[in-house]
Amino acid sequence: MTEPGRSGSTGADSGFAVVELFTSQGCNSCPPAEEALTDIDQDARKRGEPVFALGFHVDYWDHLGWPDQFADASYSARQEAYARAFGSRGLYTPQMIVNGSVEFVGSDRQRAATEIGSALDAAAATSLGLSVQDSATADAHRMTVTYQVERPPEQAVLNVAVVQRGLVSEIARGENAGRTLRQDNVVRAFTSMSLGVEHGRVDLEMPPDLDPRQASVVGYVQRDGTGAVVGAAAVDLPAGHGDELPSATQR
Repeated sequence: MTEPGRSGSTGADSGFAVVELFTSQGCNSCPPAEEALTDIDQDARKRGEPVFALGFHVDYWDHLGWPDQFADASYSARQEAYARAFGSRGLYTPQMIVNGSVEFVGSDRQRAATEIGSALDAAAATSLGLSVQDSATADAHRMTVTYQVERPPEQAVLNVAVVQRGLVSEIARGENAGRTLRQDNVVRAFTSMSLGVEHGRVDLEMPPDLDPRQASVVGYVQRDGTGAVVGAAAVDLPAGHGDELPSATQR
């Protein structure tokens, strides 16, 4: 059974907000931004608002003595692609990006509220529907996501992420040494693909320690090049494995 704000459908003119946070367990400025991301997600769930939060852990802090277990070089590369699109000279954490169009320091709650509010007030250009089915094999746990897109832009990209809430880490070294960090909506699996057709399927390999009771699948369509997000949807996962999972549509 899905939670509020994660399934169903909205009118064609409804807005949405995809909130991407680039962060690291090795950065002592990041915990306040991660707390803000948690509050953004929890508030949206309570209100039933189409706000989709994703925490991308970058790997360029790992050399300071604490390798972030959730970091991935591809997430750093994703942030680099945003930097090129924005004309930025370098990377920093924590960085928050809303709908691929605006960026700011991730701990700036007032700016986040303003940008999310503006995104929710804007009309969506594309409708995205998701349905999810997972299956376990002897070698790996894979998940299949089926998508349906209406009115996709030319040269569009579909991103599909699995995010997990309620993760707690004891940090032994680095700038956050001695701290216990709780992190929500951490990206545990991610893929991007060119959107050549309006419907299809995507396979994702799940981490073996993923707790589906605290996980969601988030899909969002971006314009290739500018990075602007034009449609998004999300669905929570049930506790069971190998079952037919719920579907979600968000315009």
